[in-house]
Amino acid sequence: MSQRRKLVVGNWKMHGSRAANAVLLAGLKEAGPWNADVAVCVPFPYISETALALTGVSIGFGAQDCSAHEQGAFTGEVSSAMLHDIGCRYVIVGHSERRAFHRESDQLVADKAKAALAHGVTPIVCVGETLAEREAGQTEAVVKRQLAAVIHTLTHCIGEIVVAYEPVWAIGTGLTATPEQAQAVHHVLRAQLHAATQKADAMRILYGGSVKPDNAAQLFAQADIDGGLIGGAALKAADFAAICRAAQT
Repeated sequence: MSQRRKLVVGNWKMHGSRAANAVLLAGLKEAGPWNADVAVCVPFPYISETALALTGVSIGFGAQDCSAHEQGAFTGEVSSAMLHDIGCRYVIVGHSERRAFHRESDQLVADKAKAALAHGVTPIVCVGETLAEREAGQTEAVVKRQLAAVIHTLTHCIGEIVVAYEPVWAIGTGLTATPEQAQAVHHVLRAQLHAATQKADAMRILYGGSVKPDNAAQLFAQADIDGGLIGGAALKAADFAAICRAAQT
């Protein structure tokens, strides 16, 4: 079994309010701690309040995106330096919703990851195939292409990132890759990382895509699955806490 410590990250996406967030975070604080690393990636307006709410608690926090730029005339963008300044530990880059709805390229995702690392924020780099790509037998080619751009851009720093495999067809659909399907892709990604860095065995590769309390333990038991990037279930304290418990078994 892997000795990598599991990591469970909640991606709140564009959900939340000051009142709802306070209830959710209070529930998580009451349910923890867990023998796993846990974090929440929240909408930009709520990061500072989340930081205050989690003071003294072993739950990290982060953002859902960042700019590839350092600073300047980029209205609406948020830099990694700003995220670091308010204490963010993580930032999600390359989520399939960003790739699809905002037309983010593999290279842009890689540039964002580089910017995050430059300011001490750990990028959670998402890769994943659509249903059409899976049915066409292109899963391996797609995820390797997406990760290759990041490897090429970060070079020797690639060992500092977290990778998240999120099959697009399983995000928010209720469909989930079987543990065997997910492990097969994670194994491919681990092998690709092995070719790029001696740190590959220590790197964490998360699974995301309709992870729930009733399937988390089976997914996390796979050799190359080191935790999860959790969407809908991260908005309910009881469900997210149950997934965190599954990560420590």
